[in-house]
Amino acid sequence: MELLSDSESAELMELISGINWQYKQAVDLRLKPKGLPIEQYRILESLQRKDGQSMRELADDVFVDSASLTKIIDRMVGTADVYRAPEPTDRRKVLIFISVKGHRTLAELREALKGSRSGLVDRLGPDQVSQLRALLQSMLKDGDR
Repeated sequence: MELLSDSESAELMELISGINWQYKQAVDLRLKPKGLPIEQYRILESLQRKDGQSMRELADDVFVDSASLTKIIDRMVGTADVYRAPEPTDRRKVLIFISVKGHRTLAELREALKGSRSGLVDRLGPDQVSQLRALLQSMLKDGDR
C-alpha cells in the first residue's frame, strides 16, 4: 500500500473534520432547545447499544476523555438519565447503565434529531455507504495501534 503525502493526508483529515463539523452543527441546533450537549446524546446511544459499560469503554466509544466523561456522567446521574452500579465480578469497578428516564430522553432526542443527520449521507448510494463505513471503521481501528 502506497503512503499518502503529507499534503494528501492533511487534505483528507480536513475533509473528515469538515463533515464532522457539519454533523455537529446540525445536531447541536436540534439539541440546544433541549439543553443537552451532543456528548450526552452519544452516551445515551452508546448505552442503548451496550448497557453496563465501564468508564473506559464509554470514553472510547463516545470519543471523550476520561476527566470530561466523569463530569458529564455526574450531570447525567443528577438528571437520572444514567446510574452507576458496581461490576458484579469486581465490586471495585463501576459500570454505567441507562435508566428508564434515560430511555425516554433518548427517544425524545432521536425524535428531535430526525432528518438532521441524513442530509450528509443521503447523496450516497448503499454501496458507497457500506464502503465509507468500512473505511472509517478501519481508520478508527488502526488508530488504536
